[in-house]
Amino acid sequence: MSPSPPATDAGAVRPVDADHSATTAAPTPEPPPPRARRRLVTRILHAWQLYVLLAPALIYLVVFKYWPMYGAQIAFRDYNPVDGFFWSPWVGLDHFVAFVTSFQFERLVANTLTINTVGLLVAFPVPIILALIVNQLPSERFKRLTQTILYAPSFISVVVIVGMIHLLFSPSTGMVNHGISLLGGDPIFFMGTPEWFRPLYIGSDIWQNAGFSMIIYLAALTAIDPSLHEAARMDGANRFQRIRHIDIPGILPVITILFILAVGNIFNLGFEKVYLMQTDLNLPTSEVINTYVYKAGLQNAQFSYSAAIGLFNSVLNLILLLTFNWVAKKANQSSLW
Repeated sequence: MSPSPPATDAGAVRPVDADHSATTAAPTPEPPPPRARRRLVTRILHAWQLYVLLAPALIYLVVFKYWPMYGAQIAFRDYNPVDGFFWSPWVGLDHFVAFVTSFQFERLVANTLTINTVGLLVAFPVPIILALIVNQLPSERFKRLTQTILYAPSFISVVVIVGMIHLLFSPSTGMVNHGISLLGGDPIFFMGTPEWFRPLYIGSDIWQNAGFSMIIYLAALTAIDPSLHEAARMDGANRFQRIRHIDIPGILPVITILFILAVGNIFNLGFEKVYLMQTDLNLPTSEVINTYVYKAGLQNAQFSYSAAIGLFNSVLNLILLLTFNWVAKKANQSSLW
């Protein structure tokens, strides 16, 4: 009869093999994971040169773009300098209602929209056409000369531009009226005729800014692969066919983005040029929202009323910007976001 295994104590631990102990042993704690990223102060100190370069732009945005939003509350108050922003009486939307129901509302909105809409339809394609033409010039020297001549007017001050308009279109000494007289016509008082304000404004704006906008489209054209033009030439495509099927589709995203930005700025007509071109005789077509805000706010000291008009103008621009950006996205075109 074989001997029985030796008895063990009840509390004794039974020995196990090495493999089993490895699988049932308690897991050892893992070392703490390394930091995913450094602390903010450390990262700033590590690249402090970049933040120094970025600081002026951030300061400009804070001081001139975000801090003025604090003062937008005067559009909802009957502001006076004695009570200040906080203690001026709250009037809600009274100033907005007063502007919308005023007799000048329709004229101001109509003048602003007419000048900007006609300017957008007429002036927006001009730099695109100029860029397509200049890009096809065979001589690089002549191309650079043409670019310089076209965008040089953009460096002329608005005050100088308006002075040139007054000199050229003067009824007594203007070159244009001299030419009209030589052709047997009667001199025209361009700056005093309401019907001539819009053509003069839009025409001078095209002459001043089309060349500078052309540079953007020329930069986009340089990004097009030259092999596409070479392949099109091998297939027998002429110059107009290459412009239609290669150049225009290549710069179409840039055109879409700039068009969205232009539509989102359609209620912001340049104040300086309009105000300098205004006379008492052409006010029926030259009085726009921006000039009316200046006159109501600074000349008549209606601070809250003018702030409400400016805020109303900005909200309309924002709505148009968001709407056309949404339309561009739905049409599978380039958009701002």
